[in-house]
Amino acid sequence: MNKPDFTKGNGLMPAIIQNYDTMQVLMLGFMNEEALEKTLKEGKVTFFSRSKKRLWTKGETSGNYLFVKEITTDCDNDTLLVKVKPAGPVCHTGSVSCFNEDPSKGFLYKLEQIVSRRIDENSKDSYTNKIFKQGINKAAQKVGEEAVELIIEAKDDNMTLFRNEAADLLYHLLILFKAKGVTLSDIESVLKDRHKK
Repeated sequence: MNKPDFTKGNGLMPAIIQNYDTMQVLMLGFMNEEALEKTLKEGKVTFFSRSKKRLWTKGETSGNYLFVKEITTDCDNDTLLVKVKPAGPVCHTGSVSCFNEDPSKGFLYKLEQIVSRRIDENSKDSYTNKIFKQGINKAAQKVGEEAVELIIEAKDDNMTLFRNEAADLLYHLLILFKAKGVTLSDIESVLKDRHKK
């Protein structure tokens, strides 16, 4: 993390809180230097309350702490991005996020990291790693099999089975991506380029 510049906001800096696993934006708070130091020291997000004029650790009364995984600054060093593992609902309304976004969005990228890690660590008991170790042909075959199963389920009315087959297809596609040295971001870039045309 670059050194934050607290001078621009009269000693306060916006802190965007994001779920480390799903990348869902959870809330926005403000930190001063003391709040940031406490956050770094204790590993739980602490803000500066502008209304109460004091430090407050998120979850100090509810127990729904925000456990810090990573903190970065933006390009101007005047905003913080804090990636966390939340211990419960973040919003005072009881919602997962103050922005009511769908928490499932972004999990595909987390799954991509999990797939990659299991392969890189050569996990012996990992199904993911076993498919990968069998080579491109096996990974491609599994994608083909799952695609066919998805097509079959698409013709029926069982939405649970259809969703499960779609999930299987995406999962095996991530293994094939890893085998080919391709990432979700690479594919997104292609789609974005097509969208511009």
